[in-house]
Amino acid sequence: MLCRLGGGRLRPLPGLQPGARGPRFAPVPTRGVTPSVLPARAVASVSAVNPGDAGGWYEALAASAPVRGAEDMLLAAHGVSGLPWWGSILLTTVALRGAVTLPLAAYQHYILAKVENLKPEIQNIAQHLNYEVAVRAKQLGWSKRVARFTYLKNMQRLVSELYVRDNCHPFKATVLVWIQLPMWIFMSVALRNFSTGATHSEAGFSVQEQLATGGVLWIPDLTALDSTWILPICIGAINLVIVEIVALQKVGMSRFQTGVTHFVRGISVLMIPIAATVPSSLVLYWFCSSFMGLSQNLLLRSPRFRQFCRIPLTKGDSDTPYKDLFAAFYAKYISRK
Repeated sequence: MLCRLGGGRLRPLPGLQPGARGPRFAPVPTRGVTPSVLPARAVASVSAVNPGDAGGWYEALAASAPVRGAEDMLLAAHGVSGLPWWGSILLTTVALRGAVTLPLAAYQHYILAKVENLKPEIQNIAQHLNYEVAVRAKQLGWSKRVARFTYLKNMQRLVSELYVRDNCHPFKATVLVWIQLPMWIFMSVALRNFSTGATHSEAGFSVQEQLATGGVLWIPDLTALDSTWILPICIGAINLVIVEIVALQKVGMSRFQTGVTHFVRGISVLMIPIAATVPSSLVLYWFCSSFMGLSQNLLLRSPRFRQFCRIPLTKGDSDTPYKDLFAAFYAKYISRK
């Protein structure tokens, strides 16, 4: 018996000599059977795939060092304070918001205020540079494309020099996002590990059992869902209020900024059904975090607090920010006809 190799060459199968009669096999019925088109190695590799491998990335995240650190911090807060678990979650959230995100948010406002105060100088530079480029383009016969490229290149260089001079590059204002978002994810995964029984305390008691009796009011069991949807709706409402406060502060938003605002509004609404499908421990943390975010946003509007944080005054600052915010909210959503 022969087999065909690449290139059309024939070679005897091992163990069979040319002309020898091999063993007879019963014919296999082929009706309704589709022959496999995958090589045996590919079939073996597919068969070896574990169906649970799809969640491997989450398992790696749940067992990562930052999540373990968040778990240890929650356990330490619970052990030191002696509070029930709902109080420990509240205490940890307030501590993280006050010690980490509030200083970063103040720094963000500090950078943005300095950038805002540079706008008149940038506009003046742009006006003079536009005139100089127009003169040079006329003298040297530049095309509009070359003149535009020259203007943009020099304008970018001059603006960067201003940012370096005042140490206020706008990218520094994004530090809050790069720290707050991972912290929120790690804390959420840590609480989910607790609620599903994936982590135990050092004393050997199941944290899941402690959470089951560590709730408050209508959520006595923090491992169960909030069937009333009270906290999920509150989370969505608070996040929407935060979005509107930021939107009311901006005048004449660009199309991109308007699109981002609509996107964040959609995410805030989407968080409601998501929060209704996770353990109440996570929902309680999300609610506390959103409430602290709202309080932080309002606090950073206070002229006294901004002065305490040494945030520079800008042209748009007001001596009565809360009164102005209420007036803008009333004019946009209540008295609008």
